[in-house]
Amino acid sequence: MQVNRLRAAILAVLVVAANAPLPADAAPALRKIAEIDLPGPPGQRFDYMRVDDAGRRLFVTHLGAGQIYVLSLTDLSVIGTVTGTPRVEDVAHVPEMNRLYTSNWGDNTIGVVDLATLAVVDRIPTANKPDGIEYAAAVGKVYVSNELARVVSVIDVRSNQTVKTIRFPSETGMPRYDAGAGKVYVNLQDIDMLAVIDARTDTVDAAVPLPGCRGNHGMALDVAKRRAFVACEGNNVLVVVDLDRRQVIARLNIGRGSDFVDFDAVLGRIYVPCSDGTMAIIQQDDADRYRLLDPFAVSPGVHTVAVDPRTHRVYVAEQLAAGRPVARLVVYEAVTP
Repeated sequence: MQVNRLRAAILAVLVVAANAPLPADAAPALRKIAEIDLPGPPGQRFDYMRVDDAGRRLFVTHLGAGQIYVLSLTDLSVIGTVTGTPRVEDVAHVPEMNRLYTSNWGDNTIGVVDLATLAVVDRIPTANKPDGIEYAAAVGKVYVSNELARVVSVIDVRSNQTVKTIRFPSETGMPRYDAGAGKVYVNLQDIDMLAVIDARTDTVDAAVPLPGCRGNHGMALDVAKRRAFVACEGNNVLVVVDLDRRQVIARLNIGRGSDFVDFDAVLGRIYVPCSDGTMAIIQQDDADRYRLLDPFAVSPGVHTVAVDPRTHRVYVAEQLAAGRPVARLVVYEAVTP
């Protein structure tokens, strides 16, 4: 009992310290360097974005328009638009096949896109509300969180067939693949737990409790340091999970309306944009120590982010700017001491 009280007291001190504001003269962590108008209709909701580092491309899903934009990370030009993806939420890139797999909420399908032509070449039926989607290259499978169906669908990319449906007692949030451990982590957002799936057998190894977190949905991984960063939209915090000990080791305040999380492993920065017009930027000092940087303002409604691991640029998609509808990609440059 005394040990438990001591742990609680230490955690409380860490939380207060991590959330202490920086001095008023602290330099912003990001600097805006570009705005790119996107070809879709203004004012419509964007969803997730993914970076293809090897191919120097950015994939931007425009849920409200039912299409995906492919941009060059070299010159920030729009390469093309993928259509036929109704209410698309997320994409998974399969580089060896030059394909995208898209989670289409509008017709509950997974679209298969040939990136050479930007055409949808196959549609795979799936369960209700496909949301997050993640490719596990070592096993050649795509994992889809079918949020409202409370399942994760497993698709073999060689056959484009669903080979397993894993059921949970909760809505499912963002899945993330840990290549080092061969695990897929999935948020169970109704019960504040993190499911651990063995990607070889597609069986559930464990369910990790997330104390201090309500409504866990977005997630990023630090595979090297064995950490998960989980955004809790129900109580506006981010929790850091030790993936080896399978326990929460830190909690930090974020804004309202979190969704997606991304991580710059080189700079040790976690980015959590929130639809209330803020983006939490959290500095990882080491595997167990985290602190909030300056509260960074973004346009209201922004809730998705992508980090270029090569240039450390940060991308967000705007649907509103100064109160007017837009369809825009905003590019920030990381500012370091």
